[in-house]
Amino acid sequence: MTRTPVSLPQSFFDRPIAHRALHDISAGRPENSRAAMRAAVEAGYGIEIDLQMSKDGQAMVFHDYELSRLTSDTGPVRGRNAVELEGIGLSGGEEGIPSFAEVLDIVAGRVPLLVELKDQHGAMGPHDGVMEKAAAAALEGYTGDIAVMSFNPHSVAEFGKHNTTLPLGLTTEAYLQEHNPLLPAATRQYLRDIPDFDRVGASFISHDVRDLGNPAVTRLKERDVPVLCWTVRSSEIEAEARKIADNVTFEGYLA
Repeated sequence: MTRTPVSLPQSFFDRPIAHRALHDISAGRPENSRAAMRAAVEAGYGIEIDLQMSKDGQAMVFHDYELSRLTSDTGPVRGRNAVELEGIGLSGGEEGIPSFAEVLDIVAGRVPLLVELKDQHGAMGPHDGVMEKAAAAALEGYTGDIAVMSFNPHSVAEFGKHNTTLPLGLTTEAYLQEHNPLLPAATRQYLRDIPDFDRVGASFISHDVRDLGNPAVTRLKERDVPVLCWTVRSSEIEAEARKIADNVTFEGYLA
């Protein structure tokens, strides 16, 4: 049964969205950190975050599958439990990896929150649903504006089974081999055309700013589907992106 799409709230259009929150290592605010969340809220920006899974089934706010780029530790995020992850310091800051529940407490509905579920399958296929169930559980009782998205359509559909009230979206791109070397060519071609949009009950996409001319994006625009985009890194790129996109996800400057 197809999920009835839920529209994005107006708050997702009336302010730029800070990519992985308002991070700035020079100011002691690593990406997806509590400090970056607080800075984004104070500035009035929307916030985009990423969720990974802990070993004990908790949703954690962290982008990578491995710890090494963003911390002084190594190994897969999913190899540690939530308490261990919270104790691993983010490089360039003074705090550990936050849980999704913590971030929800920090944001507290003051700005819109765009949540990306990172693919836990590795090849954009179906998986066990632990991530989606954990994210939905953390969101119970939260009253702020939230939208949930993923590159993996199966993940979006799975989350929709656990929550029927939030807007869902697909994170999309050109799926070039150079950016997705582990994905088979057939999978990349399939995802490039955004064929699962209606099936998963999506109401928006967040597309790579470098590929906004994609015919699949044009087709959705013609249906009045909202198009967000990632990741804008200058005011010049933002000006061009806004000719197509309804809002931008930005970093490295103040949009």
